[in-house]
Amino acid sequence: MNITENILLALAGLKANKMRAILTMLGIIIGIASVIAIVNVGNSLTASINSSLKDMGGNSITINIRERGADDSVGPSDQRVTAGIPSENDLLSDEAIETFKARFTDRIDTISLSYASGFGKGQDGRLYANVVVMGVNDGYQKASNVKLNSGRFINDKDIKTAKKVAVVSDKLVNNMFPQGKEPLGQEIKIYYADKIDTYTIIGVYKYTTSLFDDASSSSEKDKKTNLYIPVTLAMQDATTKNYQTLTVVTKTGEDTTTFTNDIKTYFDKMYLNNKKWEAGVTNMESTISSFSSILGSVQLAVAAIAAISLMVGGIGVMNIMLVSVTERTREIGTRKALGARNASIKLQFMVEAVIICLIGGVIGIILGLLLGYLGSMLLGYPAKVSATIILISVSLTMMIGIFFGYYPANKAAKMDPIDALRYE
Repeated sequence: MNITENILLALAGLKANKMRAILTMLGIIIGIASVIAIVNVGNSLTASINSSLKDMGGNSITINIRERGADDSVGPSDQRVTAGIPSENDLLSDEAIETFKARFTDRIDTISLSYASGFGKGQDGRLYANVVVMGVNDGYQKASNVKLNSGRFINDKDIKTAKKVAVVSDKLVNNMFPQGKEPLGQEIKIYYADKIDTYTIIGVYKYTTSLFDDASSSSEKDKKTNLYIPVTLAMQDATTKNYQTLTVVTKTGEDTTTFTNDIKTYFDKMYLNNKKWEAGVTNMESTISSFSSILGSVQLAVAAIAAISLMVGGIGVMNIMLVSVTERTREIGTRKALGARNASIKLQFMVEAVIICLIGGVIGIILGLLLGYLGSMLLGYPAKVSATIILISVSLTMMIGIFFGYYPANKAAKMDPIDALRYE
């Protein structure tokens, strides 16, 4: 018989024993579905994290004053902390930052400075909005990719005069300015733990969710959003006027890796005589690479665990094929008595094993894609289908069919025709 006849014979056999065929395929279906679902959810998560990190500044370089020997943290610059507290002289002054900027003026687009002033609540009667008050300079908008819906951002004049102005989120506007009331030019009171400040709203930015947002809020209305004020205003009550962290946005076309090394060399010389503190210099590309590597390793490990069920499925296929060989012993004897070669008998049973695995694999792929889509949606990430893993899955199911189908097929091919015809 040729391949087509073997395939049709295999399909007829599966149709005649539907329940047995489904139970045989179950291990293959579960294994393939698990691997595809895990890989697709992992890809979606990785893509979402990379996108969030790039939005935070794909061409940015962070300089962070830290204790000597400390490792670079993976995450946003404002989450990097050191065990000790640097003194005023250990930090970066305005003059030191200007000197640094002048040294690399042809390679720096802008420098972002920020200072977390604290948590507060904007309140007007029963209307309220929770905020994180951030002191920023004019370079922060580009470095953090802040998109304005209306008005303007903090500018150099606001910073020099420490003007009491603020840029608020559209979420805050929705909470505190109902029925389409114009927020620009309006005053907003922010209640801190120990004081009350009033700011004039000069801009409204589009709020976007981030992987590093505070997840403790019980509702959308209570979620904290950033309220931006001039950095000089935010630092008026600070114990130091210098900066521990700054972010450099490179000019278009600048090689970020090379520039990171050059900045590192520059600050190594600056802190050469400082025995306790140094400048850690990292770029977003290395952060993205670290995240991708960690997630890839976890994803691979979980997928490998899920793939164990494929081995169980393969053993199930071998078991049912051995049963099939036993049930069809007289048929095998008849075919061999009529002149069928061992290779033809072997091919017949191997084709049947491969067909079982392929059908199970196709069902598993469809189920895995559905589970991956649902998993991504539940986690809030866009689904990202991997064509490579689908091709690997199809190839894997065929290999399982060949590997686990070989022994039963070989056993059938080696049967003695006389003993097979006598079999009851």
